[in-house]
Amino acid sequence: MTNFVDFNGRPFHFIGIGGIGMSALAYVLAKRQFPVSGSDLRPNHITHKLESIGAHIFGKHEASNLEFFCPQVLANSVVLNSLEQLPADTKSKLPQVICSTAINTNNLEYKAALELGCPVLHRSDVLAALIAEYYSIAVAGTHGKTTTSSMIGYMLLEAGLDPTILVGGEVNAWEGNARLGQSQYLVAEADESDGSLVKHAPEIGIITNIELDHPDHYETLEEVIDIFQTFAKGCKTLIGSIDCATVRDRLQPTISYSLYSDTDADYTVTNIDYRADGTTALVWERGKALGVLNLRLLSRHNLSNALAAVAVGRALGLEFGAIAKGIATFEGARRRFEFRGEVNGITFIDDYAHHPSEIRATLAAARLQARPGQRVVTIFQPHRYSRTLTFLEEFAESFTHADLVVLTDIYSAGEPNLGQISGESFAAEIAKQHSQVIYQPTLASVSHFLLKTLRPGDLALFLGAGNLNQVIPEVITTLCEPAKATS
Repeated sequence: MTNFVDFNGRPFHFIGIGGIGMSALAYVLAKRQFPVSGSDLRPNHITHKLESIGAHIFGKHEASNLEFFCPQVLANSVVLNSLEQLPADTKSKLPQVICSTAINTNNLEYKAALELGCPVLHRSDVLAALIAEYYSIAVAGTHGKTTTSSMIGYMLLEAGLDPTILVGGEVNAWEGNARLGQSQYLVAEADESDGSLVKHAPEIGIITNIELDHPDHYETLEEVIDIFQTFAKGCKTLIGSIDCATVRDRLQPTISYSLYSDTDADYTVTNIDYRADGTTALVWERGKALGVLNLRLLSRHNLSNALAAVAVGRALGLEFGAIAKGIATFEGARRRFEFRGEVNGITFIDDYAHHPSEIRATLAAARLQARPGQRVVTIFQPHRYSRTLTFLEEFAESFTHADLVVLTDIYSAGEPNLGQISGESFAAEIAKQHSQVIYQPTLASVSHFLLKTLRPGDLALFLGAGNLNQVIPEVITTLCEPAKATS
């Protein structure tokens, strides 16, 4: 059940406001002129942008941050021990405190919010409330959520439908991870990682695929399926890829799509041409040819994402020409096979892939783009001990298309290290399946190794959901200074 969210002017305070999901919500609320504040230990361009539109950002997690919209409430410890004495009008000014699953219950702001009696909400409660306010399109699935939701949002924007958009990545078209539109439409990325997906009841729901990806929250695939089934029941229209057997057999979507023309899907493709500069296919709607779809994004998984966007556009009554025009100019979200630069003939690509299926798909796209004789050098940072351990065998088999694999230590994402797996032991497992594997324990050692190893013509592909991509600008800058690079 979704907790009540007050959209009548009561302030919002986000603990960890700089996170990709939290900041998108904060942006939309601030643009709607709600009072917004938040805290984050690591200010970044996202928090700076929020400040520029009126949000107040704190650089520490402190109980006193909650005073911002209600001065003197935390003036002394007596207040915290005598909450029943607070005037009703003072209590009503206390902010709604928004947390993500990542916030520890020992967080000082979180504890103070509970003691004060602030409404404490999960970020998914706010998203669910926004979804309920609009004619909403919510994109779910283990893989492809950010690209698909971004593509749909961009398609509607280009078609003149002026949507509100909240996604889990940054898109150049709206210079961030969110935009506030003035129409009835909202496009949102809906996350299954913590089970909160069940709170959402959109007009149109999309499920791209279903796999086990978060063993820190789910023990079995069956538990994941149960969450998606509950989400599916809440969607007035469910659009799903029947190329995923689990979606096909366990969900029975209202509208289906597939990359295979011999299926009975509502939307299929033929005449597919996967190229180094994009993809072309002829789109069919229930046996009738709609027209040719061109997209700049590479490989089959992005064609599948585009087909989901076609299905959404048609469900909203858009002509195929308008759909195809929007998709043709969509450049993708940042960190989704994002071109970061080229220096000394070395191409640098950054991608968020952190699950074996995602790695295989991204490497297939890299191999497609690589010129004859060009090495694909894959640099990967495992994300979470639980995921690395659970999918160890799958990870070992996912680097087939890489010529050289460089691995670094596991990014914990806040998980405790139970000593069951390490970056070094992970590298040893990958080496059983791949002849060219190098382990570098730190980001600094990764940079040093790449500066010695990369050579003209290489495609350097950085993979992971952690902080590995911090290495890219350093390596590029150093390579631009030959004297320094060889010292």
